[in-house]
Amino acid sequence: MAEKTAVDKKKKDPAKKLAKRKFAGFPAMKTLAPRMYRDRVQSLYDGPKGAGLAIASLVSMHSPLVGRMFRRRDFDVTSAQSILDIGSGAGQIIKHLVRCAPANAHIVGIDISHQMLKRARKQIPSSRPVLITADMTHLPFADESFDVITCGYVLEHLQDPMPGLLEFRRVLKPRGRLLMLVTEDTVPGVWTSRTWKCRTYNRKELHDAFVAAGLPWRDTKWMTPVHRFLKLGGIVFEAEKRELAGG
Repeated sequence: MAEKTAVDKKKKDPAKKLAKRKFAGFPAMKTLAPRMYRDRVQSLYDGPKGAGLAIASLVSMHSPLVGRMFRRRDFDVTSAQSILDIGSGAGQIIKHLVRCAPANAHIVGIDISHQMLKRARKQIPSSRPVLITADMTHLPFADESFDVITCGYVLEHLQDPMPGLLEFRRVLKPRGRLLMLVTEDTVPGVWTSRTWKCRTYNRKELHDAFVAAGLPWRDTKWMTPVHRFLKLGGIVFEAEKRELAGG
């Protein structure tokens, strides 16, 4: 039998990829009606796991590193006048927006868990952000309301990302920007999907979904060189609202 070439060795085994996805994904996402799955997720975040989310984000360093990203202007919010944080959770991202965005910026956070928003209010060093209980697939805002959207580890709660992405696009102003953090098809991603009852994404499918929604990626980001080397932190990227093909 001929020895495998270097190219062959680099190719992913489709069967292994499918097995990893099957294990990683939360099975009920595919079997429960969307409303029932949404209620399951809301209950999860309302409960003890949600109560520990702020600490978990500190231990994982995700919240501090996102804050550093804003301070270094790796994702620049210093000129944003209207910002929407989708899936605000315990305030891990929005608390940094308060510090780094202009003092007169309108900042709004949404989450499906009212209990998480109550926890977020205690973490945010300002009463300025407006916190609203809402679903990312049915955003209660007018078209073209925001310059910037941030969304950290939330899109993975949609089996099909497109309903969420089209809502993101709708409420963004032309050339509006998004900062996205999404759970990836990796070993850490498997743990995340089982813990938080969500799915995972690979980079190509996520990239293609954003392009189809008129939100092409501007660049990919890594929190630190260690994250890049070990493929940690999920898929982190900036996207921008563009005209849809044929639009």
